[in-house]
Amino acid sequence: MTHVPPSERHRLGLMGTIPIYWGEAGSLNDVIEGTTQPHWARATLEQSYILVPLDTLEENNLPRGLSALDRLMLAQPRALSPSENVTLDKWVRRGGHLLLFADPMLTGQSRFPIGDRRRPQSVILLSPILNRWGLLLQFDDTQARGKTTATIDGVSFEIDLAGTLRSKPTGQDAHSHCAIIAGGRAAKCRIGKGTALIIADAALLELDEGRAGDHNALLQIAQVAFPAD
Repeated sequence: MTHVPPSERHRLGLMGTIPIYWGEAGSLNDVIEGTTQPHWARATLEQSYILVPLDTLEENNLPRGLSALDRLMLAQPRALSPSENVTLDKWVRRGGHLLLFADPMLTGQSRFPIGDRRRPQSVILLSPILNRWGLLLQFDDTQARGKTTATIDGVSFEIDLAGTLRSKPTGQDAHSHCAIIAGGRAAKCRIGKGTALIIADAALLELDEGRAGDHNALLQIAQVAFPAD
């Protein structure tokens, strides 16, 4: 893995229901007391980036606004509000670079039961923004459970019950162009002046994983998503 000197690390916004930054905290006290199991991906990403945790994409609720960042990673985010969709779309078009893990059937384990709001979101709900960019996210519920491999620009990583991305046949935004890659498991998009790498799975980010190959794959995927790195 490549270690970037602290002085050369770019700021990377991070948001999502997969608890990469804080770990699976049951309460604020868990975070303060350090009793939460850390997510392996935080330490991995911090080798190359200064992470900026976000709870919202609403411009008015951020200290400097999303416009203060040029890199953003969304890890199985909750459904975005209409205004957040607009903010994200404008941010990418102005030159932002997005890495999005959007899993239609999340397979990772959690300490919290189904229905608990602290549990990572099982099903992604991002159709408005994906459709805006000319994409459809589909899921084949007849596929067998089990790890397989996908490859993006020579980077191989594990997937499980992944979705399939397809080009939207009608109504595609004229200023967005997405190339379907990895057998439909991902898409590379040019949106205005910015880019988005969208992966229709998040098994790579399972809390109980973190083998050497996962660390390398995550950093290499980030390098694909953020070409200026």
